[in-house]
Amino acid sequence: MSDDLDLPEATYQTATFTRADGRVTARFGLTLDNHVEEVWAALVDEDKIGDWLAPGVIETRPGGAVKLNFVDSGIVIDSTVSAYDRGTLLEYSWSGPGEPERPIRFELAPVGAACGLVLTLTTPDSEDIGRSAAGWAAHIDMLVAALAGVPIKFPFEVFKGAREVFKTKLAAV
Repeated sequence: MSDDLDLPEATYQTATFTRADGRVTARFGLTLDNHVEEVWAALVDEDKIGDWLAPGVIETRPGGAVKLNFVDSGIVIDSTVSAYDRGTLLEYSWSGPGEPERPIRFELAPVGAACGLVLTLTTPDSEDIGRSAAGWAAHIDMLVAALAGVPIKFPFEVFKGAREVFKTKLAAV
C-alpha cells in the first residue's frame, strides 16, 4: 500500500468547546431530516436506542433510571435523568456509580419539518474530553444512520479523525 493514496477524509459532526470552573463542555448542533417525534423516539425508546448508542433503558421522567450497556467496550452507564421535558429535553450523567458527573444533554426543536438537535457533554477538566467528544461524533453518525433506517456499527474512522481535530481545538481553549 502506498502512502500517497488520495483517500477521502472521514467526515463527522464537529463540536465547539468551552472551559469553566474545572470543567470542559463540548457542544454539537445539527439539523436532522426527521420530525422531532422520530428523533425523540430514537433517544428514549428501548427498541431504538440500541441501534445508535447501546442497549439499555431510559426511564423518561426526572429521577428516572438510565442504564446503558456498551458490551464491546465494557462501559456501563448507570445514572438518573437530571432534566426532562417530553419531546424537547433529556439530560443524564454519562457515568456509573462512584464516577464524576458527566452530564449529557439532548435538546430538540422543530426546524420546519426537520429537527434541530443540540447535544452538550460536560466533563471534568482532568478527563480526555477530546476522546469523549469524538465518541459522541461517531454516535451522532450512528443516530443519523439509524434514523434513515440503516443502522451502522461504531465508525472508528470517524472517532479517530474527530479525536485528532478535537485535540487541536481543545489546546486553544
